Amino acid sequence: MDRELKQDHERTSVSGSQQPVARARREEVVNFDPRVLRAPFLLRCAALFIDYIVLMAVPVLGLVITQLIGGKAGAPGALTWLLTTLVGLSNFIFLPMLTSQTVGKMLTGLRITASDGTPASAVAILFRNVVGYLVTLLTLGIGLLIAGIVPSGRALHDYLSGTMVVYAKRRRL
Repeated sequence: MDRELKQDHERTSVSGSQQPVARARREEVVNFDPRVLRAPFLLRCAALFIDYIVLMAVPVLGLVITQLIGGKAGAPGALTWLLTTLVGLSNFIFLPMLTSQTVGKMLTGLRITASDGTPASAVAILFRNVVGYLVTLLTLGIGLLIAGIVPSGRALHDYLSGTMVVYAKRRRL
């Protein structure tokens, strides 16, 4: 079942003109049921696995390139770790704050929303992906496993930040 959205369109005429001018649109979520729209636990795990592959691809490619150009074998260099850090920050912090999705969520069709189905704020996503992930990590992954048990499909970091992960598809009314 897709999430239904209702849009309010406000039109006014410009003084002295018969042309209507579109004003800001407001989206309101109707018929939101988190149990229906929640992302399946295994799909969330697949998205996280894709994000892990994206992150680990940088040091692996760094090692391969170092070997191909005749460099010494061993640990990746400082540039490789800098690029890994930038990719990690981009995928887990900046990209979700802008699009509500990581690369893994984009490829699996998932999106981070507020727990009421409205778009999640950048602050909520930042809190979720920094503090929430840290707390979930400190529970040795139990905080993530909660998503597979509770009917709403929310993990510990979702509860802490007031968010949830749903299918990204939506239907406009």
